[in-house]
Amino acid sequence: MSRLALALGLMLCAAPVIAQDAAQGAEPEFRSLKGHGGPVMAIAVAPSGQVATGSFDNSVGLWDETTPRWLEGHAAAVTALTFGTQGQLVSGGDDFAVRLWGEEARTLGQHQGKVTTLAVSPDGETVVSGSWDGSIMLWPIAGSEGRALPTPGAGVNAVVFGPNETLYAATMNGALMRYDLAGGAPVPLVQHGFGINRLALGDGWIAYGAVDGGTRVLDLDTGEQIADLTLDRRPILALAHHGPTNQLAVGDGEGFIMIVDTRDWRITRDFRATRKGPVWALAFSPDGAVIHAGGLDDVAYAWPVAMLDQFEPGISGARSFLREAETMPNGERQFMRKCSICHALSPGPSRKAGPSLHGVFGRRAGTVPGYSYSDTLDGSDIVWTETTIDALFDQGPDHYIPGSKMPMQVIAGGGDRADLIDYLKRASTAPATTGD
Repeated sequence: MSRLALALGLMLCAAPVIAQDAAQGAEPEFRSLKGHGGPVMAIAVAPSGQVATGSFDNSVGLWDETTPRWLEGHAAAVTALTFGTQGQLVSGGDDFAVRLWGEEARTLGQHQGKVTTLAVSPDGETVVSGSWDGSIMLWPIAGSEGRALPTPGAGVNAVVFGPNETLYAATMNGALMRYDLAGGAPVPLVQHGFGINRLALGDGWIAYGAVDGGTRVLDLDTGEQIADLTLDRRPILALAHHGPTNQLAVGDGEGFIMIVDTRDWRITRDFRATRKGPVWALAFSPDGAVIHAGGLDDVAYAWPVAMLDQFEPGISGARSFLREAETMPNGERQFMRKCSICHALSPGPSRKAGPSLHGVFGRRAGTVPGYSYSDTLDGSDIVWTETTIDALFDQGPDHYIPGSKMPMQVIAGGGDRADLIDYLKRASTAPATTGD
């Protein structure tokens, strides 16, 4: 029913906001963006200052102050976002698709695996996308066929355009490669001992963050190390660079945002952004005064950089995903861990990735109005009962209903499954949602 167990090791609280205009003398404020139905997995900020957020709920939120416009079209979680220099918004997702948003949204192309990273060329004419299928694709925004670059030999986690028609790519096996877009084989720059998750490019340097917490900066021309910013925190899951203010932001798996002055590679701030969960996405406002962050929570936050050290961690624990599990009855705890990231318990539509579980007992699978089911469940003869729900979690959705959208989830203990079923029987018939 949910991918929370898979996601717990890779996320945080979330955050985006529109910074106030520094040119008018106004100080930026802390704000939050609310409305997604799942974790915020990607953030991008347009040159105009508009914020876009991508979520596990399969949608892109385009924010006017704190009011969202929802961009729908992905069939799975939105995992990557970028704006071009001309304001083009591009998204990638777990549905393997790369989509361009505008007056007429369209799919630029498809990978054979999860899209992890996107960038738009400096001239605004080309999108590059990287995927866990090991491919790197160049997609002309004008709409002609995409072009594949030579494979780097492993799943791709990050890409960034460099100067003089170059592209840099980082892989799951720890390789940092430089591509000459005019042709030729990629040139290896680094072979890190662990996967490299993120890249950021500055004036004459490139920074990378890795699974083992390694955070290093290299000279673009020589490949020599300029700085080692590694702390005892892992993994590095987000990097963001703001050139005009010489800031590099680093987000890790333990909930910290570190701000580095790239003039002398000095750590200027080290802020615990969340009590639990990692920092999964980072983006600066156009003036560099605000840092936006995203992760496990479905509420998004943003912090004025100058005031970071004055804030308590952004997550209060009010959201279901981050409450202390030990304080919950076991059935509710199983629901929070296995189901709540995708499913609401209240009647009617929600912004979550899966259909509501309200009234699930006795309901035939694939019949909630308005939800787009996989072909496997659309027309299924399964009826959800204590027996079928127990089998679903005993075997896992990929075995019990092969071909469904539900990711792998198994509850090995029979007692835990029984407690979950007892909780669902109560909560799915209650007039108000529990923990949603």
